[in-house]
Amino acid sequence: MAYNSRYQYETSPRKLQPEYERIPKKYPKKSTVRKAKVNKKAKVQPKKQMKSQAKVMLYVAIGFIILFAISYRNSVINEKFSEIKSLKANLAGIEKENEQLKVNIENNLNLKSVEQSAKEMLGMQKLNNAQTVYINLPKEDYVEPASEEIKKEDNSNWLEKVINFITGN
Repeated sequence: MAYNSRYQYETSPRKLQPEYERIPKKYPKKSTVRKAKVNKKAKVQPKKQMKSQAKVMLYVAIGFIILFAISYRNSVINEKFSEIKSLKANLAGIEKENEQLKVNIENNLNLKSVEQSAKEMLGMQKLNNAQTVYINLPKEDYVEPASEEIKKEDNSNWLEKVINFITGN
């Protein structure tokens, strides 16, 4: 025996006995009478099985419809998302073109660019002293005075009229 090891050879624990006695199950013998009952139950059970199978098929159909509705909803969402994306891209292109047109307008509003385009495209020139024509007008005033006299209505009360009459205004 090994002295360093704590295990003791040739020892085994004692087996415990259960506190109760086990009762063996008794299985009845198969007979023809019993087979007849099984056949009757077999005729009844297909109806129950059909009902349970119908329920299962109904649940499967409902699940399929729900999954189909979810996938259809997701496809509609994807279509709308792609439509929004294309509209945003279109908007960005239009905004870019708008900015380019603003810059183009600002460049064309410059006085030097207007003068240059007038010279090149229209063949215009700056005025010379020879092209200037002066007009002499007589120094008389041709404004006519108004022909009607404007009267002011007096909206004063009777006391003011009496005071004005006395003072002579």
